[in-house]
Amino acid sequence: MRMNIKAYFPSRGIGSYLAVAFSALSILLTVILVEVIGLTATTQVKSNIGGGLAELALQTSDKLDRGMYERYREVQLMAQRQDLTSSGASLDDKRMVLDARQETYHYYAWIGLVDPDGKVMVATRRMLEGADVSQRPWFRNALNGINVGDVHEAVLLAKLLPNPANEPKRFVDVAFPYADKSGRIQGVLGVHLSWQWAREVEQSVMDPIATRRKVEALIVGTDGTVLLGPPGMQGKRLAYQSVRAAREGGNGFAVEDWEDGRKYLVGYSKGKGYASYPGLGWTVLVRQNVEDAYEPVRRIQRTVLGSGMGLALLFSVLGLIAARRISRPLQDLADEAQRVQRRESAEIPVSRAAYEEVQTLTGSLNALLSSLLQKESDLKELNLTLERRVEQRTRELEQALAQGKANERRIQTIIDTAQDAFIAVDLNGRIADWNAAATRMFGWDADEAIGRPLVELVVPERFRASLANAMRAFNETGDIGALDRRLERVVVNRKGEELPVEVTIGLAGSGDTYFFSAFLHDISERKKVERMKNEFISTVSHELRTPMTSIRASLGMLADGFAGELPPDTRELIGIAHVSCERLVRLVNDVLDIEKIESGNMEFDMRPHRLRPLVDEAVDAVRGSAGQMGVRIEVECDAGAAVVNADHDRMIQVLVNLLSNAIKFSPSGATVTLRVDADQGKVRVSVIDRGPGIPAEFRDRIFQKFAQADSTDSRQKGGTGLGLSICKSIVEQHGGSVSFVSETGQGAVFMVELPAANLLA
Repeated sequence: MRMNIKAYFPSRGIGSYLAVAFSALSILLTVILVEVIGLTATTQVKSNIGGGLAELALQTSDKLDRGMYERYREVQLMAQRQDLTSSGASLDDKRMVLDARQETYHYYAWIGLVDPDGKVMVATRRMLEGADVSQRPWFRNALNGINVGDVHEAVLLAKLLPNPANEPKRFVDVAFPYADKSGRIQGVLGVHLSWQWAREVEQSVMDPIATRRKVEALIVGTDGTVLLGPPGMQGKRLAYQSVRAAREGGNGFAVEDWEDGRKYLVGYSKGKGYASYPGLGWTVLVRQNVEDAYEPVRRIQRTVLGSGMGLALLFSVLGLIAARRISRPLQDLADEAQRVQRRESAEIPVSRAAYEEVQTLTGSLNALLSSLLQKESDLKELNLTLERRVEQRTRELEQALAQGKANERRIQTIIDTAQDAFIAVDLNGRIADWNAAATRMFGWDADEAIGRPLVELVVPERFRASLANAMRAFNETGDIGALDRRLERVVVNRKGEELPVEVTIGLAGSGDTYFFSAFLHDISERKKVERMKNEFISTVSHELRTPMTSIRASLGMLADGFAGELPPDTRELIGIAHVSCERLVRLVNDVLDIEKIESGNMEFDMRPHRLRPLVDEAVDAVRGSAGQMGVRIEVECDAGAAVVNADHDRMIQVLVNLLSNAIKFSPSGATVTLRVDADQGKVRVSVIDRGPGIPAEFRDRIFQKFAQADSTDSRQKGGTGLGLSICKSIVEQHGGSVSFVSETGQGAVFMVELPAANLLA
């Protein structure tokens, strides 16, 4: 809910706003300072508290290491005493010495001398004398130079030692080998140190502060098992961050969530041994509940916040007093201005006691008053002029609206009387307009069509998905490739009959009113005529090819002298007829190929072929005509191992056609280059000539049927105009493409790109 400051200050003067601003700034600055100071102090205090726990952990760890060092050194010295290790001393004397040592330090639960074979010779209180301890780890480790064993539960002594508390007995083993004067090992002195001494060490450090700060200590072994800790924790394995950090040799503190559901501040330290005592890698953890640990921090925060709010209140009161004093001259000026507004005065008096800015403002207001009186009359006259202009513009606008409505009716009349069907479609694919010609073409009335999806009425089922994708792409990208072009499409009428149409689609409107306008022209009759024409051409071509082939063969035989020597004039006429007949045969073959391509009846035997043999075969096929024209053919094949999946004869047909065109349009003495390149899964064949190039006005229709750059009766270069169209269709059937690059007077380059294939495919 937004606070309305003005509601608390009925006068709403600048003094009130200044007071609010001063108070807000005072509170804001105080809060920021309190937060900065509190954050800094909090961070420091938290660090000190955590450091204190880490120091407690370090002290406990150090005291454990020092205590173990004393026992370690004491056992080592016992192993060097002659009254224990000498063979001359009796077993009873040795037992008395051991019992005395146990009485001196009652945490020695058991002390014994073991011979080299692991048999206990003598022990305190005669416990385990005669027992075989050769398999005990402390015995074997002592012989191998390892003198300290980690905490473990009693095995042999569990039933021999008193246990009033009925708790598992746990020991730390310290053992040293002893030797005779010659240095030969005589046995092992072993001591089981009761683990209870560790609890007393921990209590000696923690008890002074445990009750006051509610801290707990844990001693953790190298494998993370709790050796000593609060009730219920002993024997559990810990995997907290503090344990891992301590294991890496660190000393510090961390805040952690423990498995009991509480969050603790944990100080940690790992024992490193002391003097000659190597240490057992124990980790000491000192933990304290975060709520208890950070209670001093919260007290500091409350103190800082309380003092900060008191300062903010004080500064707010001082700001209010200062704001009232600052705004008094402005309030006086406002009162005088209101008197002028009520016509009680014609001028604002200038107060000499006011600020310099207020005096300047008073003078400016007086100048403005005189100017306003002058302009008041000017405004009245201007108002009359504006009213006349508004009246005139209103009449003009009404005329423009009437003209616009007339134009709209005219356009609608033109659309309704058009011979072609007109359909308007919005960007959601729904029909927005529908003329009478559309009703005649599709059988749907305008009332039935408008508002329904276009695809339901006029689009065949098999094309609906592609139209939906095109509409979606336009709404996402704003681009559609079918705009402003004449396209041939198939539509369906109300009876379900499909009609071929020629459609032109445009984009009209602006902003949110964009829509597609489509004019559709029925081309059923034209398609029927084209089908009849194609059938006629196909029939005529088939009927002509057989006799033309026979005529060409006969004329060829006559030209070659099979009928005997002919007169020169006759031989010349037969030669002309033979050349013309060959051209007619080529024309018929090209027409038949076009007919097969358009009807989809051209067959392809697709197999993997190395491209170089195909190139060589095509070059050999045109080498004779190139020699007659004085043109040299050059092959550049960087990709000699290139393989394409192709029909052998059709690919030769394409290459021969491109080479023949290049030879035909190259001047005598020129070179036609055929180049083969392979790159990124594509194989490109380029035919390069040095002829006159392709005229700019012919380039757009070069691949059309019967297209000729020179279509006059006097053209010098022959041809049917079907070759490039056939080449393009064949290459596209191979999954490739044909393109060209040409500049007038600098020749042309025709490029065939095909997908590379595997010879083993």
